[in-house]
Amino acid sequence: MFPLFSDRPLSSVPYITVLLILANCAVFWRQMTFSGGFDQSVFLFGLIPYNFFHPGNASAQGILHLYATAVTSIFMHGGLFHLGSNMLYLWVFGRNIEDDFGHIRFLVFYLLSGVVATVAFAYAYPSSHIPLVGASGAIAGLLGAYFLRFPASRIYTLFIIIIIIRIIPIPAFFVLGLWFFIQIGSCALAYTTPVGAAGQSGIAFVSHIAGFVFGMVFTLWELRRQYHAPRRRA
Repeated sequence: MFPLFSDRPLSSVPYITVLLILANCAVFWRQMTFSGGFDQSVFLFGLIPYNFFHPGNASAQGILHLYATAVTSIFMHGGLFHLGSNMLYLWVFGRNIEDDFGHIRFLVFYLLSGVVATVAFAYAYPSSHIPLVGASGAIAGLLGAYFLRFPASRIYTLFIIIIIIRIIPIPAFFVLGLWFFIQIGSCALAYTTPVGAAGQSGIAFVSHIAGFVFGMVFTLWELRRQYHAPRRRA
């Protein structure tokens, strides 16, 4: 199931969304050309939960670098498909949220969602030595915001079922609600496997759930702020 575009029009150019996509692509290119190799870049700039909670084991880069991985990790990806799928979701859902929140507030929201999702994963699996990378947690925040703000918007979604391929317009609340419950189910299943956090798939479902919930909480706060903002009279 791949969302392609929504039917909700824009009132401004989503240049922050475009810049975020370009930034993620640029970082991935840097990973590919990193002098120490792709894997080394992941271990250096991805967030490793165990190290995050044991700063005494920080590498030569120091404690500041260790905690900075909560941000750098959300711009890194484990492969081309990982990058492409995340950027597709960012493009489909990020534009309308940026249009709704405003450019600067949207950027702050995106980064906060990513950090909260990443740190939540670290707290869930503090003994893990596997680096966490990807924008999924930040994008999950956008999905949580979209779920509340534009539930009736139609998301044109590509369904591939064996040999049946169709593009179907589906209400956002159904697409995103289904996505969220899949994350919960997958997370519960992952806990029953010996490898824990991500199960056999290597997907950090905890960070997706945390990002989505944070996105809804932030959106409710934003709506409350807008409601109580002073209004000018004509």
